[in-house]
Amino acid sequence: MTPPELLLASLGSCAAYYAADYLRRNKLAAEGTRVRIVAEKEKNPARVDNFRIEVDVPVGLSETHQEGVDDAVHRCLMHNTLLHPPKIEFLVRSITGAAH
Repeated sequence: MTPPELLLASLGSCAAYYAADYLRRNKLAAEGTRVRIVAEKEKNPARVDNFRIEVDVPVGLSETHQEGVDDAVHRCLMHNTLLHPPKIEFLVRSITGAAH
């Protein structure tokens, strides 16, 4: 997998985890829950943007529980990390004694 694919997989699996957790906590069937995620590549600077996450829940959920799933996926750790970008520091070092 490429790094962008790993990012999408991380975000999608996080949303799926929170959706399934909500359903289990409310003693509802989680079987059939599916998450699809797509994004677009952008330039200047090169990045992934315009994420779209679709969460399919089992048929027959009440509107209240659909809203509950929606609230749950919005608490996803990866989602919140991307909404509030972390500070990132790169350190490039020379390793002494490494073969050339």
